[in-house]
Amino acid sequence: MTRTTRTWRHGTVAAALVAATVTASLMAGCTSGGRPSDDGRGQTHSRSEEPDHPESHAPASAGPVLAVKIDNVPGARPQTGLEAADIVYAEQVEGGLSRLMAIYATRLPEAVGPVRSARESDLELLGQFDKPTLAFSGAQRKLLPLIDRAPLTAEPPESAASGAYYRGTDRAAPHNLYLRPQKLVGTAPGADALTTGFRYGAAPEGGAPEKSRTVRFPSARFTFTWSAERHGWLVSMDGTPTVAGDGKRIAAPTVVVQYVKVRESRFHDVLGNNSPYTQSVGSGRAQVLRDGRAFDVKWRRAAAPDGTDFTTAAGTPVNFAKGQVWVLFARA
Repeated sequence: MTRTTRTWRHGTVAAALVAATVTASLMAGCTSGGRPSDDGRGQTHSRSEEPDHPESHAPASAGPVLAVKIDNVPGARPQTGLEAADIVYAEQVEGGLSRLMAIYATRLPEAVGPVRSARESDLELLGQFDKPTLAFSGAQRKLLPLIDRAPLTAEPPESAASGAYYRGTDRAAPHNLYLRPQKLVGTAPGADALTTGFRYGAAPEGGAPEKSRTVRFPSARFTFTWSAERHGWLVSMDGTPTVAGDGKRIAAPTVVVQYVKVRESRFHDVLGNNSPYTQSVGSGRAQVLRDGRAFDVKWRRAAAPDGTDFTTAAGTPVNFAKGQVWVLFARA
């Protein structure tokens, strides 16, 4: 689908008070003194609530997409609900590690997680959607006012509907916070909510045969291996196969390696490490992996409310294969 420029609309975050005991339980390991505990420290919770909703395949409702920040350190794997995402963005965070942003529009899994904290880059990235819902576990204290002014609906545990978040017992906090999407947003909005500028259809001409591609961050790596049987790229992270809840490998029909500027932001994590800012507005080169081939392309995103155009050197729009898309923001 093509993406047209729309008016940048600012929303305010609805705040709801919840019982102090519930807030304390959900926020343990998410924030400390208004700052996220991204160093992996936190208390273990002895009990969990299990998801009680079947997967939702509701028809389009013209609502906003759901964006969920997902933990991606080894202690958070295997993640839950990644296989249902329409788009998975991978970005660099403190210490050269990676974090995921999963976008849900066509279907909602019964659970997603582990949910982690937001970053400043997320606000620019999410500007391409029409007031998306952002599920996250907290943020650096000075970043909260920016989130409040962004054109999105912020839904951390302390303001979300009762029962939308729960703690698991199979791993320690902060790597055990999960979201029930249906309790947060109700139904999937449908493909029309994916205002990214991505186009789907036949592959462009040319390209080079590609069996496997590895993308490296300073302290993380992603490997995509072509599977003709699955007609997708089998995903591995830090050398470990990425699997769904049923143990089946996740295979993305399209992978985009997008080379962008990654600079220091004004924010730091609880240990004093600078939070990288990934610039998704601008232009540059990219590679699109689909159908067992790699295509050299150009990308351009003029402003935050716009989607991203991917074109050949001649300016022809590049189609993606239908299905899940992984976008990795690699340093230019």
